[in-house]
Amino acid sequence: MDVISTTLLVLPSFLSPLMPFLLIIASFFLNYKFNISNEIIILKQYFSFKNNLLLSIFLTSGIVVFYFINNELFSVNLYEKYKVKELEIRNNLKLGVPSLKEFHIENEVSIFFERQSNNKFFDVEAIIFEDGQFINSSNVEIEIDKKNYNLIFNKGERIILNDVEKSKTIFDKFIYSIENNEIEILMMDKEHFNTLELLEKKNIDFEFYYHGHNRIYQYFLIIVVALASFKILLLFFSKKNIFKYYGFLFVVLLLIQVINSYLIFLLNNNTNFNLYYYYIINFIVLLIFCYFIFFKLNENN
Repeated sequence: MDVISTTLLVLPSFLSPLMPFLLIIASFFLNYKFNISNEIIILKQYFSFKNNLLLSIFLTSGIVVFYFINNELFSVNLYEKYKVKELEIRNNLKLGVPSLKEFHIENEVSIFFERQSNNKFFDVEAIIFEDGQFINSSNVEIEIDKKNYNLIFNKGERIILNDVEKSKTIFDKFIYSIENNEIEILMMDKEHFNTLELLEKKNIDFEFYYHGHNRIYQYFLIIVVALASFKILLLFFSKKNIFKYYGFLFVVLLLIQVINSYLIFLLNNNTNFNLYYYYIINFIVLLIFCYFIFFKLNENN
């Protein structure tokens, strides 16, 4: 269940790069449904150019607002929770997996318990091998702190039997730390930040800064793709041509994103390539795409 709930947290981050393709796919299915049932003809009779334009602008605005909120709020906040949960799961797997009311950390400690919940074990008996310690406590929690696993025993007694010390103590809290260099810590990546925060990192990390400009370009792309999707939604295609047109659009959109990714690569690796070139090339590509959709496609229908 932890893996499923953790995966759900990252879904908004996956949605952002897939949004243009999802719009094309949604437009395809709607257009196909309207065409095979001849509803497209009825819709054209009742919708004037002005009505179509107003509807397209209204729906595109809604999509852009949703895309913005998802990009700048939901995906950023949920992605951070996802990374924290993911690291917790991965580090716990490295620590070990409790089974049959027993939990063994190799060459360090063995814990015997009656029940467990969220890394907390109840009615605990534990053996710490290195110091010859025997612990009986009401519960123990596992905490990850930097490069240590901390076992926090609460309300119990501790017996030490070794060559140096023989003693029995009662405690409210006892912490036993295990150093582990394989513990992974949370590293902040580009998905942790919204667009404004990325743009503020110009003098700190250019890769993050350029990703902020990529986010800006993606907003323009989503506007163009949304308007294009509504434009071709109400065009009449034969059953044979509908797959050809939409397949072609999907490939072109994929090519646009590949070009953008390559331009981002040049920004990060070529000192002679700057943001002016990045925006000029990308917007020329978008203009060619718009010309085909809003003018050329009309000529073929």
